[in-house]
Amino acid sequence: MTWANIVVQGTLLGGVYALLACGLSLMFGVMRIINLAHGDLAVVGAFLAWAVVDRWGVSPFVAMILILPVMLVLGYAIHRAFLDRSLRAGILVPLLATFGLSIAIQNLLLEVFSANVKSLGGNAGRITTASWQLAHGLTVSALGVLILVLAIVILGGLQLFLSRTSSGRRMRATAQDPDTASLVGINARDVYARATAIAVAVAGVAGVLVAIRGTIDPGAGPTQLIFAFEAVVIGGFGSLWGTLVGGIILGIAQVGGAHIDPQYSILAGHLVFLAVLVRPRARVALSRSFA
Repeated sequence: MTWANIVVQGTLLGGVYALLACGLSLMFGVMRIINLAHGDLAVVGAFLAWAVVDRWGVSPFVAMILILPVMLVLGYAIHRAFLDRSLRAGILVPLLATFGLSIAIQNLLLEVFSANVKSLGGNAGRITTASWQLAHGLTVSALGVLILVLAIVILGGLQLFLSRTSSGRRMRATAQDPDTASLVGINARDVYARATAIAVAVAGVAGVLVAIRGTIDPGAGPTQLIFAFEAVVIGGFGSLWGTLVGGIILGIAQVGGAHIDPQYSILAGHLVFLAVLVRPRARVALSRSFA
């Protein structure tokens, strides 16, 4: 594998991580909390899509669209039921609440779907195996390109939503100063609930794509959370486009590590994350996308 191929494959992998990290970055940018159940919610999206595919035999991409309203409602309900109260109780309580939610989701998925590994790749058609051979031995996966394009479209759409719509401007104002925003008639609780709904919906999309690329199981959430968190930290907390950059850097690091030795794949990504984390200048602006 040439270094050019490493960059290409890492960039495509980074699209997956960017989608996983998008909702995490949005929630932190708006509410200043890290949702420890984020990876498990992505797994919920994957299992819901699997259930739709198993029952009706539709394409996983059609199932992904069908579960979006469910994930939006689920995210809104999670905020109203768990996060709304915990946000008023201090910084630590939301972490504990989402940690408890993570454990509950994993056990619920285990009860409903069993511990068996699931995959949507076999139902996605030829796109999972299609690829293009370019010059100098470069191979580009059609599925990888689709996921990267989808990540750019979703991130770009969210950026336009935040900057061009009244709901987005209310979200940015609340992120900057919720007390001042409430003085001009903005309902911070409703803004937070909508942000959570969007974050959970995007996490569901990411979970479906992860299940199309490979396999998923009820305990896969924490692993997905780690990758999403690393992409957010590398790209900069609260920066949507930074999340894309962070995901690509993480993907290139993992593919490069695997090129040296297959056992170094995940380790290489962790080392890049650690290097960014310990740098003094890694303390980036907390809400660049919302300024």
